[in-house]
Amino acid sequence: MADPVSWKVVERGWDVVDSAGSQVGAIDDVLGDPEADIFDGLAVTEGLLKPTRYIPSEQVGEIVEGTVHLTIDAEAFSHLSET
Repeated sequence: MADPVSWKVVERGWDVVDSAGSQVGAIDDVLGDPEADIFDGLAVTEGLLKPTRYIPSEQVGEIVEGTVHLTIDAEAFSHLSET
């Protein structure tokens, strides 16, 4: 198992998985202010020609190298706001 990492190292293209461990998308953008260490959330894309969804930081769980784990399931993810 990989060690947790800071939100500041998350990169575009990293996998995003729901609370059950199923992939729901990939990182499109990290939203926040690294200088002030304020993490606002993530923009997650579901794929080419699919919507990009906003994930508030409160719904982000563990972050490990290459993967961001959400605290919500795929159904809840599908109802999040599009960016």
